[in-house]
Amino acid sequence: MKPVAFAYERPTVLTDALRLLAEDGDAKVIAGGQSLIPMMNFRLSRPAKLVDINQVKELSYIRTTDSGVALGALVRHQELHESPLVRELLPVLADAAGEVGHWAIRTRGTLGGSLTHADPASELPAAMVALRATLELQSVDGTRMVPAEEFYLGLLTTDIQPSELLTAVHIPVPSGTSYGFAEFARRPGDFALAGAFVAVADNGASAVTWFGVSGGPERRELELPADETARRQLLVELAQELDPLSEPEYRRQLAVEVAEAAYQNARGRRA
Repeated sequence: MKPVAFAYERPTVLTDALRLLAEDGDAKVIAGGQSLIPMMNFRLSRPAKLVDINQVKELSYIRTTDSGVALGALVRHQELHESPLVRELLPVLADAAGEVGHWAIRTRGTLGGSLTHADPASELPAAMVALRATLELQSVDGTRMVPAEEFYLGLLTTDIQPSELLTAVHIPVPSGTSYGFAEFARRPGDFALAGAFVAVADNGASAVTWFGVSGGPERRELELPADETARRQLLVELAQELDPLSEPEYRRQLAVEVAEAAYQNARGRRA
């Protein structure tokens, strides 16, 4: 299949990109194109215009701020995985980015594209929910700051508006909390059948964020017992609350296993 005809624009500054989105409600942003191009080829998506933001260099950065770490929307997955700053301050994010697809996909795909496409099996949307990130959305009318947990509304559905562009992500640096990550896929590079991020705080509080199990990231705050039997029983009970899109019993079992593995990884970082 081939896509339907479309117009193509390649702005070099953010203001021009936002103007182009405001002018055409049927325009789509393209950067890595890992999801959009296949959808266009199968004619599942028929944008009247593509706004290619690859030359908007002001959206490509990884830096510290007064409140944590800021990531530009054009940061590639492999950059996240290899960044010394991310590895030092947000090691669980570096771990997760390294599991996105294969190397060729990671070097092309972008943070902003992954977060706005909102595939339920994608690592990075769940990472942002787990890390309590805030997403920066810009349009010609101004800027909105949206907590990641409020950004995801359902299967492939987010709070972003047609004229908005996700420009950055702001992540607080964890203090007194360790994070672990684990996922299960049939083969390396495949989408995860289930994955989890687990946060373990000094005060005993914990949180589990699942992905690949239901229609989007699922975060639960709780206190995970130190005893493995009691902890697994609690995870089994929590997994029953999940609503898998397919193979419900199997996915819930996987949800328990990846959460337990992520918990062990988080405890290992505290050692």
